[in-house]
Amino acid sequence: MTDYHSKYQINIVTLGCSKNIVDSEKLMGRIRAGGFSVIHDAGDFDAPSVIINTCGFISDAKEESIDTILRFVKAKQAGKIDKLYVMGCLAERYMDALKKEIPEVSRYFGVNNINDILSEIGIPETGQAVPDRIITSPGHYAYLKVSEGCDRTCAFCSIPMIRGRYISRPLGELAGEASRLAGMGVKELILVAQDLSYYGLDLYHRQRLPELVSELLKTEGLEWIRLHYLYPTNFPEELLGLMRDNPRICKYIDIPVQHISDRMLKLMKRSHGGAETRRLLETIREKVPDAAIRTTLIAGHPGETAEDFNELKEFIREFRFDRLGVFAYSHEEGTYSYNNYRDDVTDKIRRARVDELMQLQQEISAGLNAVMQGKIMKVIIDRREGDFFTGRSEYDSPEVDQEVLVGAEHNLEPGNFYDIRITGIAEFDLFGVPERK
Repeated sequence: MTDYHSKYQINIVTLGCSKNIVDSEKLMGRIRAGGFSVIHDAGDFDAPSVIINTCGFISDAKEESIDTILRFVKAKQAGKIDKLYVMGCLAERYMDALKKEIPEVSRYFGVNNINDILSEIGIPETGQAVPDRIITSPGHYAYLKVSEGCDRTCAFCSIPMIRGRYISRPLGELAGEASRLAGMGVKELILVAQDLSYYGLDLYHRQRLPELVSELLKTEGLEWIRLHYLYPTNFPEELLGLMRDNPRICKYIDIPVQHISDRMLKLMKRSHGGAETRRLLETIREKVPDAAIRTTLIAGHPGETAEDFNELKEFIREFRFDRLGVFAYSHEEGTYSYNNYRDDVTDKIRRARVDELMQLQQEISAGLNAVMQGKIMKVIIDRREGDFFTGRSEYDSPEVDQEVLVGAEHNLEPGNFYDIRITGIAEFDLFGVPERK
């Protein structure tokens, strides 16, 4: 063991979605409060103990998680690290198989097992107030996970069997966490859940997302509140008025429709049809005309015919989503689709359909960006990267959407907001300069 190692240092490696990031940040806060030094996503040999927070949602994510585990197993075998722990969705879903196939891991934990992890590494339960998270993002934005699990029964999705039923966090608890995050310098709060629309139904017997957002608007220091993953069915339309009238709520609506063909939506066990989806999207455009609408789609689900795909393609061409992500269907064990449908779309066709939809979206995005030329946008700067400062408007979320690039010669400060005049465009990015007042 090299002498720069601390016996009490732990490296947390996070894979997967923003909800996993929140889990890791809360675990890091608890570890630090227990007297240990904790680092995040560090190199293979930078700490004697490593905890990998895995993703097990689709095949690509599972492959990345396995590759990461095996990389650290090699480090352990080489004597570079002492302890290797694995937690999260992959461990929850495949616990027995992982123990058998990769026994070199010191111990596996599923989801929601923070106390067991703390006990394993020697941090006793104190009964004191839960300490603050350690923010792993640049610091000026953070995710607020409003719930755990999901009650939807989408045919393709493994989340309910991994994460369990939907459990809303109390509104007051969320407001308190938002206040603490703002006190730590967070300016943009991003609300995440598997289904934000559902928030409150289990706990309060009615949807309370608009009330939660209204409560969060009272938090001093928060300049932007962003909403992710609003399920189309029972969409809380009261949000639209709040968003239209309050500039601190980003005019950004992430609403995963997955498909538009009635036949495919039925096979996917979605609780909305094509006509209902179109009406909701038209209502959003009518009530908040300047909002950016983001969606995700699945290409190649079992049963998807060329006719279904062409209907989806025409829908994209017609509606012109501001932001779009397309995923190739992944045939996941234990899901309704896996148990009940033959995987009859080849990987080659599936990938071709993804590429075709993204090529179409590239053309749409270029057209939408073209009208931004010369306009002034409020932009938050996330980081400096090479010759540019990289920032985002209210219409773009970290990691998944386009960015606004400003030349490094302008000497901007990450974490601050600037008025940026757009001077150039690309298919998925904008270029600009600070507007001098």
